[in-house]
Amino acid sequence: MARVRCITEMGMGVDVHGRDSTKAARRAVSDAIRHSSISFFPLVGQTRDDMFVDVTIAVPDPGSVDTAAVAKELPYGTVTVTAVKGGLEIPAASGGDSIVIANAAVIVTIDDAKGK
Repeated sequence: MARVRCITEMGMGVDVHGRDSTKAARRAVSDAIRHSSISFFPLVGQTRDDMFVDVTIAVPDPGSVDTAAVAKELPYGTVTVTAVKGGLEIPAASGGDSIVIANAAVIVTIDDAKGK
């Protein structure tokens, strides 16, 4: 069975103080899904729990992202979160802090059910 892409959402999140990449990533995912209301599942004989949600988070320090915490932003489906190098870090004028900007791509796929 093959997965069919149904939805692609993008978002941006920021942590203004503290260099918290996970906080910025969670906000980016929330931004990406905030305006979505997915209601096509009955048309294809599936439920929202049947979807696969693949999230890519881009931040300056991918190793600092708690991907399990980011996954909790998505209430349904089988969620996979991958952190990659990207985003943006803007040093504070005083040099003691930074603004971290994360970008999120949220891609929803469902099984095409052709093998059933």
